Amino acid sequence: MITNSFGPATDKPVLLLHGGGVAGWMWTSLRRSLETRYRVLVPDLPGHGESSSEPFLNHAATIEALANMLVAGNTRPVAVIGFSLGAQLAIELAATHPGLVDRVMVVSAQAKPLPLVEPTLSLLGLSAPLARRRWFARLQARELFIPEDMMEAYIATSAGIGRETLLAAVEANLRFTLPEEWPDFPGRAIVLAGARERAVMRESALAIHAELPGSELEIVAGCGHGMPLQRPDWFNAHALAWLSRT
Repeated sequence: MITNSFGPATDKPVLLLHGGGVAGWMWTSLRRSLETRYRVLVPDLPGHGESSSEPFLNHAATIEALANMLVAGNTRPVAVIGFSLGAQLAIELAATHPGLVDRVMVVSAQAKPLPLVEPTLSLLGLSAPLARRRWFARLQARELFIPEDMMEAYIATSAGIGRETLLAAVEANLRFTLPEEWPDFPGRAIVLAGARERAVMRESALAIHAELPGSELEIVAGCGHGMPLQRPDWFNAHALAWLSRT
């Protein structure tokens, strides 16, 4: 798993976990806002971007790889900001490795398993070749609010995601449930969802917040699924303010 590091190596580390179908480049705006005062760690998750040669298998394997990366880097406890698939991973990393994580921002994480997973995966498997078509990638990009200056990166990432990664990542996302350790996470946590996301996303945000005493919850007016890219200036300022709280 390829991880890029930005900012002074001695500063407080912040780990940014991207969503499915994109890669670490989605955090470019936020990363630039953070790197003057934090050490920013930006992995491309397995099967995505620079890590596309290693397929995504499941959440557990990815969490193990992330934890090993943090331990090998001998970092101080990190703040984690995760979006969508990355937000599920952020929850699981914080819950199962609380010694490595001292605060977590959960953005648009689905935490309610959906029915009919097998038929959904069957249809997805049939449509997987479309991800390599520019016109189809552009249609998908609208759902995530991919800006035009990131469009080529998105199209290349989409084309590079193999069928195995696509199916495994979507299945892991659809079947995700909160880890039993989540209510015991001792650090600071904030949960965000867009008011214009699907109902299951808003319900998931409520459930994630309800399971962790002391966590914060924000349903952000006007935002769909893609908040960090839809409203980057607001999101960057919000993340900076949250990171700076003591």
